[in-house]
Amino acid sequence: MNAPSTPSAPAKKRSSGSKSPRRLAREVALQGLYEWLISGAEAGVIDAHMREQEGFNKADHAHFDALLHGCIAEAADLDQVLSASVDRATNELSPVEHAVLLIGAYELKHCLDIPYRVAINEAVELAKSFGGTDGHKYVNGVLDKTAAALRPAEVQKARAARGG
Repeated sequence: MNAPSTPSAPAKKRSSGSKSPRRLAREVALQGLYEWLISGAEAGVIDAHMREQEGFNKADHAHFDALLHGCIAEAADLDQVLSASVDRATNELSPVEHAVLLIGAYELKHCLDIPYRVAINEAVELAKSFGGTDGHKYVNGVLDKTAAALRPAEVQKARAARGG
């Protein structure tokens, strides 16, 4: 049931400059995950709704598909991974921060072509654009701990190179 009263994704704040197709894919996936967390609608319904959004044609469709469908399919597993780094149950987080953390955890777990620091930074940017005032700080801290658990060798190597 997809009535007009179905919650819509959080309003996007305008920013200057053009965004990469991957960043656009993350933004649209975030909006879809937000809708899923709020409404519980089926992934296919949300997918169709997101593809109708203005600017979707400029997004990286393959990355959007991986994020939206992967995060929904693996939400319980991703929440389990995140549970070691959050200070409360993930269902008690704001839906925006929860969706951002799902995307970040998914990228850390599955998108090994994306350096862990890039995955974290992209999630932080999503939280800054769509989330609450200090939500990006929370996202950064949680994903930094999550990265150390999911990509220990990469994180250790980067920290050693920085001297910390």
